[in-house]
Formats: sequence, C-alpha cells, structure tokens
Amino acid sequence: MNMDLSIGEASRVDLLAETERLYREVAEELAVATRRVSEGDLGEVAGAVRAVKDLRAAFQMVMDERTRVEKLRKQTGDVVSDHVLDLGAARDEIGRRLARLRDAG
Repeated sequence: MNMDLSIGEASRVDLLAETERLYREVAEELAVATRRVSEGDLGEVAGAVRAVKDLRAAFQMVMDERTRVEKLRKQTGDVVSDHVLDLGAARDEIGRRLARLRDAG
C-alpha cells in the first residue's frame, strides 16, 4: 500500500499515530482469533489468517512512515536524537584556539 501525503510533517506524524493504532487493533484481533482456534473453534482460522495479513500490512506501513518522518526531520534540520556535526565550525574553533596558543607562547 503506497500512501503519498504531501501536506506536511504534521499530517505524516498523524498518519504514523493512526497506523500504530491500527497495528494494535489488528494485533488484538489476532490474539482473540488465535485463542479461539486453540480452543477448537476452527471457524476462526480464516479470521486469524486475515488478521496476520492485516498485521503484516500495518507493520509495513508503520515502518515506512517512520522512515519518511525521520528522513523529513533530518532534511529540515530538526534532528532530535542524532547530533549533526558542523565540521566547518569545528575547524574554525580549532584554528582560533591554535592561534591563541601561538600568541600566548
């Protein structure tokens, strides 16, 4: 399933939350169907198979959307957990410190 929402990051984050909610619901369906099958209700086999397929699709959506959100955050510079190194600024700071050391002596 390919969903392309080009409305902005807020919509992408909302979609991620909705996908995670869907994932939890399908996981609950799978647990109920599995429990019924283990109790001998073979009519739930089709429901369990459907729930597994839905769970797999929901999981893939979550992973795809998380990848998109992280990529968007990195592109806009709003990196929270990762640290972006500014090598140019670091080089300038090292140069300033070396100059001070030379001047001092």
